[in-house]
Amino acid sequence: MAELKERLLPPKPQSAINLRDAAYRSSGPGRQPFQGMDVLGLKKRGQGLRSWIRVDASGNSQVIEVDKFTMMRRCDLPARDLRLLDPLFVYPSTILGREKAIVINLEQIRCIITADEVLLLNSLDSYVLQYVVELQRRLTTSGVGEVWQSDAADLSLGRGSRSFGNVFGSTSPDYLPFEFRALEVALEAACTFLDSQAAELEIEAYPLLDELTSKISTLNLERARRLKSRLVALTRRVQKVRDEIEQLMDDDGDMAEMYLTEKKKRMETSFYGDQSVMGYRSTDGASISAPVSPVSSPPEAQKLEKSLSIARSRHESMRSSESATESIEELEMLLEAYFVVIDSTLNKLTSLKEYIDDTEDFINIQLDNVRNQLIQFELLLTTATFVVAIFGVVAGIFGMNFPIPLFDDPGAFKWVLVITGVTGAIIFSAFVWFFKYRRLMPL
Repeated sequence: MAELKERLLPPKPQSAINLRDAAYRSSGPGRQPFQGMDVLGLKKRGQGLRSWIRVDASGNSQVIEVDKFTMMRRCDLPARDLRLLDPLFVYPSTILGREKAIVINLEQIRCIITADEVLLLNSLDSYVLQYVVELQRRLTTSGVGEVWQSDAADLSLGRGSRSFGNVFGSTSPDYLPFEFRALEVALEAACTFLDSQAAELEIEAYPLLDELTSKISTLNLERARRLKSRLVALTRRVQKVRDEIEQLMDDDGDMAEMYLTEKKKRMETSFYGDQSVMGYRSTDGASISAPVSPVSSPPEAQKLEKSLSIARSRHESMRSSESATESIEELEMLLEAYFVVIDSTLNKLTSLKEYIDDTEDFINIQLDNVRNQLIQFELLLTTATFVVAIFGVVAGIFGMNFPIPLFDDPGAFKWVLVITGVTGAIIFSAFVWFFKYRRLMPL
């Protein structure tokens, strides 16, 4: 992990971009950005600066310090979107597509993706560092694929066929636009983190639940309660990520809004087209300003300009519609892949919750069985007590102070005990038969 930090952080603060030099000089000439302060990307006191990791389209990373309003102007974002990235507040997972940026808040990954760069909140979290390293790796290794794609395009143009274009087209994930590749790495990091949390919970849960079924104790019940609380919290987080991806897949407008590269190219094309029209006007200014008859046809320059503008608008509308459809398909395929991953994690947590519920039902059944056995034993004990009470009744009768001829017989005591014992046994057997007949106990 130390090697990853060294790759991300410059050795000296002079190599990092700082939009406020005075605030940067106050940090000291030999001090690195992560030392002493701003470890978790929190605001600096009295300055309003926040540390960000910037990764451009070439894979180069650097640490910059930007305040809130500069970031709002740079990415054309409202303040409420930047509030979603604030580490001081806990917000649910969110993916927002704006005019010039994509705002992502997925677990530890909180970043802003534009058509040219990724601005990630500076943090020492391992998943943040892994996100930056993985994004750099994919951006640097995609150059070989782009060269191969350009060679294939030249071959297809030379042969007059579109077969190579279909094979090496933009359907491959290596040829996705920059913002989609950055979004893919963010989704992968979030899904990997949640899946690892689910796996750790499973490793801890199943042995505990098996032990709880064999030995029901207060300690095991308390551990199971804490485990279930963690499971519910993790399931809620996974469900939120799944719902966010599903909601994004169901809305074609939001998916089309996230195609930042195409919107940037469209704006540049319209800008250069307006410049070319203005240049044509300036070169043919003499002919346009020449006097003409009111009944004559419009000047040739105006006709040409009108036809060019109509053709350009039709071409741009057709290209924008085709590119929007393609971008929606590419993004939808990307989101579907990670929707399957996060749905698998959710199913794993659901299975674990069902196992916990089954364990609770099994424990309740065991407790009910023990309770029934106690009730049966209490019933037998009550019956035996009633039978023994008969001897007390007989002794009380014979202890009365009145003369009985039976007292003069020496063997009378023996016959009284025998008759009383047989009567008690008959009464006890009658009760047991009645309990069996009414199915009050399994005898």
